[in-house]
Amino acid sequence: MLVHICCSVDSHFFLEKLQKDYPEEKLTGFFYDPNIHPYSEYQLRLLDVQRSCKKLGIEVLEGEYDFEAWMQAVRGLENEPEKGARCEVCFDKRFDVSANKALELGEKKITTTLLVSPLKSQEQLKRVGDLFYEKHGVEFVAVDYRSGGGTQDQSRVTKEEQLYRQDYCGCVYGLTMQRDQQERLMDEMFSPISNQILPASIEERLKMYKKRMELEDAGIEYKIIKQKFLNYRQLNFKVTEGKNKTLSAYALSYSTLPRKKAQGKVEFEAQNIHYFNREEIKFISLDYFNTLAKTQYKNINELIFNPPSLNDELKIRELLAGSDYDLTPVIVINEIPQSKLEITLDAKTYEDVKEKLIIL
Repeated sequence: MLVHICCSVDSHFFLEKLQKDYPEEKLTGFFYDPNIHPYSEYQLRLLDVQRSCKKLGIEVLEGEYDFEAWMQAVRGLENEPEKGARCEVCFDKRFDVSANKALELGEKKITTTLLVSPLKSQEQLKRVGDLFYEKHGVEFVAVDYRSGGGTQDQSRVTKEEQLYRQDYCGCVYGLTMQRDQQERLMDEMFSPISNQILPASIEERLKMYKKRMELEDAGIEYKIIKQKFLNYRQLNFKVTEGKNKTLSAYALSYSTLPRKKAQGKVEFEAQNIHYFNREEIKFISLDYFNTLAKTQYKNINELIFNPPSLNDELKIRELLAGSDYDLTPVIVINEIPQSKLEITLDAKTYEDVKEKLIIL
């Protein structure tokens, strides 16, 4: 039986149940989910599925990540609600590819872990599956593992196996609507040009889940815990001299401006820190930054495209401010300007939760 897999939270429990209920079937997992966005989230879910299937002794195959073809398939349905017409088109595409994969492998049965997802309609899935049976001659096995306490058992298995528990279906349109309803920043879509790993980002989780697989291979015990913290995302930053001369500058992480703009001049200097006469803004030269960070950046562009890690940036901020809770704008610039400046800084700080790996 070919089992289309969407994520480990749904698949681990689902596959365990299939192994018990269909002991005569050799199960093969098929991870085909071009709807998942961004690609780093796709990589993270695939990684956890591979770990899960390895633990269950099930081979898993990866389908093509044809995201652009998926986008074309759902064109015009961007504003459809969850479980609506866009989801049905999404199922159709994934079922079609999965059914053809089953035919290619000589399989006579196919099913999908989407059947156990509380975000999906079982009736919708069964209807699509029956149509594919008529079209391809591959039987769709429509099991119901949600009822009879199944959802609670799935939650228990997820916790026991420390599976990656995503909080959106994977689709960028569903994510947009979900974050709008929650009035939350859609920080999953932030990917800085510097490739700096941001706190509670998909990239941070991907790095952590790769590390946990290394620990498992080495037989080292660990736990994944959750931690509340103040998160930060920088949306826009610019320093302008005079009317239209943009200066190369870099704002350290956790720099904030309450009104997003400030105009003024550097007023005085003390211990290599240059103080602006508005909004407690501080300037430091690139040379002084190099001294503090023990780096050798030749210009600001090098710093922008290849900054230190976030932890190293926060250490520099603490050295300059003497506080762990400082949100003052700290701006690194080649040479400290003496003329009038306009600073544009649009950044968000917000309460958030991130996962942390601890070794026992």
